[in-house]
Amino acid sequence: MNNIKFLLLGTSLSFIPLTVNAQCVATQDCEALGYTENSCNGGKGVKCPFGNKWACLGANEEECKQKFCDEYGFTLTCTGTGYAGGAGSACGGKYTQCTCASGYEWKDGNCQKAILNGPDGNVYKCNGSVVAVKTSGMNFYVAMRDLGYMYWDDADSGCKNYNFCNNNKGTLPSTDQLFTMYNNKSALNNLLSANGGIKLTENGEYWSSTRGNCNYYCSVSMANGKEYSTTRSDRPYVRPILTSW
Repeated sequence: MNNIKFLLLGTSLSFIPLTVNAQCVATQDCEALGYTENSCNGGKGVKCPFGNKWACLGANEEECKQKFCDEYGFTLTCTGTGYAGGAGSACGGKYTQCTCASGYEWKDGNCQKAILNGPDGNVYKCNGSVVAVKTSGMNFYVAMRDLGYMYWDDADSGCKNYNFCNNNKGTLPSTDQLFTMYNNKSALNNLLSANGGIKLTENGEYWSSTRGNCNYYCSVSMANGKEYSTTRSDRPYVRPILTSW
């Protein structure tokens, strides 16, 4: 096979003896991309990333084959400590992503030692599961869901007994911490949703630990970020936070 034609996205590229014609066509049809063979003699060819067809290459076409694989991000060998092998199909013996060994996780393009308990960037884990999140710049983590809506004494007790991990208990947020949650509400809710949590109640007021005048405590609305004086017999929402770990 002297000439193989691939349909790629981008500008026209030409390698001798392999001609690569770029066209503005997005397709995962192997045969349309030029992968028409069931196998190649000696395995000298490129396997379609989207199926089992091959494009066979001659000895002089290895350089073009490597450029094609590199162009589509097949650059990982998936070997070494923490690696279990390649994920998906290989191109030129390399992969776009790797499968990690037990105790490791795929993160930032590498298999890294998995964090089972404690802070892991913007998430806090317990036994490998995310139990709290925070946004960039926040110095505390927020629990994955509300405890409900309740009287202040129950809210205070519930947060102090809330076990994030290994008896690391929570607390009721202050008004300043609730203001921080409100100001970062969009990013915080996205993190909560992405990790299986429940978003902050949009139109709800949340109890704070901050004491107001006389018999009043302060709550903060997630609808407008304003502080309200609330009696202990009222029932705003409650969301524990973690301030030390």
